[in-house]
Amino acid sequence: MRIVCVDDESIILRQTVELCDRLPQVDYVTGFQKARKALEWFDGNTADIALLDINLPDMDGIKLAMHIREKSSDTAIIFVTGYTRYAVDAFKIHAAGYLLKPITAEALSAEIDHAAALYGHSRPDLHTAHISAVTFGKFELYVDEKPVKFARSKSKELFAVLVSRRGAQILRKDLYDILYRDREYDRSMQKQLDVMIRSMRDTLVEYGIGDIFVMKQGLLSIKPEMIDCDMYRMIDGDPAAVNLYTGEYMTEYTWAEEAKYQFRRL
Repeated sequence: MRIVCVDDESIILRQTVELCDRLPQVDYVTGFQKARKALEWFDGNTADIALLDINLPDMDGIKLAMHIREKSSDTAIIFVTGYTRYAVDAFKIHAAGYLLKPITAEALSAEIDHAAALYGHSRPDLHTAHISAVTFGKFELYVDEKPVKFARSKSKELFAVLVSRRGAQILRKDLYDILYRDREYDRSMQKQLDVMIRSMRDTLVEYGIGDIFVMKQGLLSIKPEMIDCDMYRMIDGDPAAVNLYTGEYMTEYTWAEEAKYQFRRL
């Protein structure tokens, strides 16, 4: 995991960078005292997480976060500040976390884990299998720890539905109702669903995992035994997965909100 730290106080910046560098989930960390220097770094680099002070001399942290989002939309923002009054503004821009100074290694590690789950960034304990999926936060599918790039966003969502069902079969019509709510299932839309299914299957074949998908007599499913998934682990009672879940589940899909009800009895 790659992390950028921005704080105008040199001692605090050095301490934050050192704390990050000691965390096992962090592969790379760099720090800047100036917001504009950090933005210049983002012109040619990417980061999974940005730890930002809010009170910066050349640009406040909220504006800096917005500019970082323009350059790197997948970067999770965690604000580090000595004041609670900025919390509302921070969460208005959907910050992944908010740490009060002085920060501890335990608090920092917890916020980084939460942000990684929320944004679907690589986590060693979830991507060790040949095929793995992150569902806590944004949905991502990995093959040999590399993210699968679907040709169509709807095809990725289709696969996410199948992952959420954990091997349970679903009729094409029911799948359509999930993907295209409030739209009539006419001949034209049936053809569109066919295109999404073919595109999803082609992507899986391209990554060498086509056999994970099953379609028989109009029923679609996946083979859950082939995939390592944080949600599956949690349902099976894995303590690490249970602790990782913070209430965020496939956050980009509205239908996933209903699926969260199954977690409440765990």
